[in-house]
Amino acid sequence: MVICLYGASSQSIHPAYFDGVETFGRAMGRRGHALLFGGGDKGLMGAAARGVKAEKGRVIGVAPRFFNVDGVLYPHCDEFFYTDTMRERKQILEDKADAFVAVPGGIGTFDELFEILTLKQLGRHSKPIALLNLRGYYDPLLALLDKAIEEGFMKEECRALWAAFDNAEDLLDYLEQYHGEIGFYKEVDHDQSI
Repeated sequence: MVICLYGASSQSIHPAYFDGVETFGRAMGRRGHALLFGGGDKGLMGAAARGVKAEKGRVIGVAPRFFNVDGVLYPHCDEFFYTDTMRERKQILEDKADAFVAVPGGIGTFDELFEILTLKQLGRHSKPIALLNLRGYYDPLLALLDKAIEEGFMKEECRALWAAFDNAEDLLDYLEQYHGEIGFYKEVDHDQSI
């Protein structure tokens, strides 16, 4: 399975995030899964790549050419795709992935996560989406999504779009056993936000 990982490029975060994501990468490599990611050498992207590589796994990077400066991109990818724009990068990640995992991150990670959730809601793909909720990082976001459902901004069925886990093995079990259906919305309800 090719697993697309969205995550932080920041180095200024708690060491437990690095440990948790590298552990996830190692588990991916041991189970024979390939990592598809934004190509970064720093932050949690780099931690995931190092974990996968430590277990002799395959690493595929995708990044705009303007990121190709010293120290920004992970240098040990098995394959690398260069794009002209961030939008092209997201399209390649979407097309080549069998599953999506968001580890802790900032605005870029949120952007990627919400776009892939929206596309699944609209029936554009049926791939699993999971959050690695290290240190309860995603608890406020999950509470917000619950609130959106409770207040009628999203349908109850939207809960099936994602799953959240606090450890690598349970998350990978979920991805490996997932059997989703595309397009649980046959028609978009234009009276409700998506």
